[in-house]
Amino acid sequence: MGPDFTKQSGLLPVIVQSAKTGKVLMLAYMNELAWQKTLETRKAHYWSRSRQKLWMKGEESGNVQLVREIAVDCDSDTILLKIEQLGGAACHTGHESCFYRYYDGEGEFVVRGEPIFDPKEVYRK
Repeated sequence: MGPDFTKQSGLLPVIVQSAKTGKVLMLAYMNELAWQKTLETRKAHYWSRSRQKLWMKGEESGNVQLVREIAVDCDSDTILLKIEQLGGAACHTGHESCFYRYYDGEGEFVVRGEPIFDPKEVYRK
């Protein structure tokens, strides 16, 4: 059974993981339209909650996500995409993963790793 878009107001969380390393790269959301576009193209499409529109990951940056495997959780309300990340960075900040800030145990978050690209150069609006 596939994702149940009747749950959670039709917007389901998507965990995005590297098919190569298993590293969690980002969390996004899909509605049924994004789901259908992802299945049709095998490129990750999401629903932007801030812009209220469909978008293909990498449509501006070129850092497209090629879908290699899809899974749905036991309640059919969370999607897992295992992807090949073109360009090496999933995060709009230029980092490989959106999860690059780690709690140090003493009340602070520290950045691990360096950005792969400069977002000012990639997103010139």
